[in-house]
Amino acid sequence: MANHETLLDYLKKEIPVDEEESLVLNRDSSVGLVIVDVVNGFCTVGSGNMAPTEPNEQISKMVEESAKLARDFCERKWPVFAFIDSHHPDIPEHPYPPHCIIGTEESKLVPALQWLESEDCVTLRRKDCVNGFVGSMEKDGSNVFVDWVKETQIKVILVVGICTDICVFDFVAAALSARNHGVLSPLEDVVVYSRGCATFDLPLHVAKDIKGAQAHPQDLMHHVGLYMAKGRGAKVVSEISFET
Repeated sequence: MANHETLLDYLKKEIPVDEEESLVLNRDSSVGLVIVDVVNGFCTVGSGNMAPTEPNEQISKMVEESAKLARDFCERKWPVFAFIDSHHPDIPEHPYPPHCIIGTEESKLVPALQWLESEDCVTLRRKDCVNGFVGSMEKDGSNVFVDWVKETQIKVILVVGICTDICVFDFVAAALSARNHGVLSPLEDVVVYSRGCATFDLPLHVAKDIKGAQAHPQDLMHHVGLYMAKGRGAKVVSEISFET
């Protein structure tokens, strides 16, 4: 690695994501929007152990893009599925500290998305684990997300949210595996919108003073999350547009 080259530059050169420039959607696209955990506890400054401690450009942009897409979908009455991270106070989620406890402000959608709760085309799913696909399972063996795909006859899901390399990636990887095994018919493609995703920032100099914490450089891990999603078979795009 050249001296003038940053680690992120090097990583992008050695393991490029190769994003497709644009995804164009129209009424025949049979597309559904999946929003992953855009809640106060991950996005709103000072809202808990996993929230940013100061304004964060990547997270703010993700919220803005997610809210814009949600409006675009709801105006067209296209299906939207929103995961909401929600945990019972007596059931920890190792290795993470307590976060998004049910009934708290942390486990609510960010203000820019709270209007989704009154939209007929929106399905909300509270989950208590990293993987939204697993978190959609019911005690009777059914799966709310699988049922949503089948009932709305979705062929493409467009995924946005937080964290790119954790909850977003885990969901994407599980959805792709389920599709490959015929569980998610008629789903064909899983698309990740890069500017509609974000992750958290925990620099090494901060992490080393927190017992059990691992360093988590934001831009680096965002790129890794997109790269891993692409490697599992997802399409990664940097622009979304709609045909009139």
